[in-house]
Amino acid sequence: MILSNQHIVLPLLLNLLFTFVYSHIPTTLEGPFPPITVPFDPSLRAVAIDLPDTDPRVRRNVHGFQPEQISLSLSTSYHSVWVSWITGEFQIGYNIKPLDPKTVSSVVHYGTSRTALVREAKGQSLIYNQLYPYEGLQNYTSGIIHHVRLRGLEPSTVYYYQCGDPSLEAMSDIYYFRTMPISGPKSYPGRVAVVGDLGLTYNTTTTINHLTSNEPDLLLLIGDVTYANLYLTNGTGSDCYSCSFPQSPIHETYQPRWDYWGRFMQNLVSKVPMMVVEGNHEIEKQAEDKQFVAYSSRFAFPSEESGSSSTFYYSFNAGGIHFVMLGAYTDYARTGEQYKWLERDLASVDRSVTPWLVAAWHPPWYSTYKAHYREAECMRVHVEDLLYSYGVDIVFNGHIHAYERSNRVYNYNLDPCGPVHITIGDGGNREKMAIKFADEPGHCPDPSSTPDPYMGGFCATNFTFGPAVSKFCWDRQPDYSAFRESSFGYGILEVKNETWALWSWYRNQDSYNDVGDQIYIVRQPQLCPINQKVCREYFAAM
Repeated sequence: MILSNQHIVLPLLLNLLFTFVYSHIPTTLEGPFPPITVPFDPSLRAVAIDLPDTDPRVRRNVHGFQPEQISLSLSTSYHSVWVSWITGEFQIGYNIKPLDPKTVSSVVHYGTSRTALVREAKGQSLIYNQLYPYEGLQNYTSGIIHHVRLRGLEPSTVYYYQCGDPSLEAMSDIYYFRTMPISGPKSYPGRVAVVGDLGLTYNTTTTINHLTSNEPDLLLLIGDVTYANLYLTNGTGSDCYSCSFPQSPIHETYQPRWDYWGRFMQNLVSKVPMMVVEGNHEIEKQAEDKQFVAYSSRFAFPSEESGSSSTFYYSFNAGGIHFVMLGAYTDYARTGEQYKWLERDLASVDRSVTPWLVAAWHPPWYSTYKAHYREAECMRVHVEDLLYSYGVDIVFNGHIHAYERSNRVYNYNLDPCGPVHITIGDGGNREKMAIKFADEPGHCPDPSSTPDPYMGGFCATNFTFGPAVSKFCWDRQPDYSAFRESSFGYGILEVKNETWALWSWYRNQDSYNDVGDQIYIVRQPQLCPINQKVCREYFAAM
């Protein structure tokens, strides 16, 4: 058989191109890497200041029942998308009168042409209240929140939409979005932006502007959304959650900060789907011990579509990636509903269709910062084995207001089959940046300071193995910590194929093209087989 020059040269050129592109960026195949700490830049210690309610980016600029705070979220796969918005004004005060959701319809007109929105979908609406039965504390009632699910969509297709109530002549402008690609081993969204602990400060605006310049196809927000609970109900703010207003009979929140945040974010999330998981700042306890009400009301979640009975945990596909969003502030014990759901969900994943498995929740298991050190140890003890057995590739967390990337790790040991854990809680919130490390002299916290109120006990104890045996903290940067730096920013995940994905972390103070940390995360399915027995049993039973 005689081969033409192009049959010889083309594969050679492609191979050379692949080598050139990948050679100057490290890959996990070269790891584990020696730990790196980037020294803190003192010039970044400026106080994070919230946007005031007079800022034009957070002011209400619609009238009557015209839609505002428009946002998108995904269902479980490409053929379905949620559209959410708010109509009517919130009220805060001592004598509030909730709006009636039945007075305004929830309608979306949409289509593949801006001039022909020929399809219509209807959905549901609701309001929520944040109530404090104490003298001097103001109560809140929201505008009317609408959630409409669009169905029967084509993959990788641009759709135009307009939402509102046509009978009231209260319709939005026309927006657009692109659906996710079809699920398959060679099909992926271009860029997935990941950010945590965002808030609504001037740092936040820099983060979102920087992030938007990277033109993401999807946004993951890993908890701590608005920090409304750094405010009293009269609008007075604080810089610290744990020390704010100890004289209050209940930890107050100022719910209008949610509306300000929704208005600021609309420009991005009306075009780019945003998937949110709860953080501790979303707890927002109120009368009758209600919690997480704003979080559960304002966002649409694919909980029902993914078999979950809770807004705290759910899953979805984006091309060849299966995302699992978990709740750290609800029961995660092996006997609980979330764990049972997670077992079913992981067993249902066909890795020949969605090779990549990514998990996310708020507090990290593998952070080496002093703040919140080993705080989520109970969750790790209960859940880590399950995620490991199914070959989770990447874990995203927030909570720590800094950045850290791990080597592949399992049970605090370097493990080529463990996931890469990435802490990305550096979105720009009002609280202080984390700059102290638990391994620094005098910074190791007392184990008694790390209780888990959600499981009712202490799980973080002294290590019984490895270089830190008989100690609660390492005396140097742990081997599992590959890179850490205190700086505000965000990350971009670009999955290239079924085994290679590029992770890039961007710092707010850098230009849009500069990268603070970058690595190719490489899957090795031949080296690290998943729990095939359980999967075979699951698919046989279907």
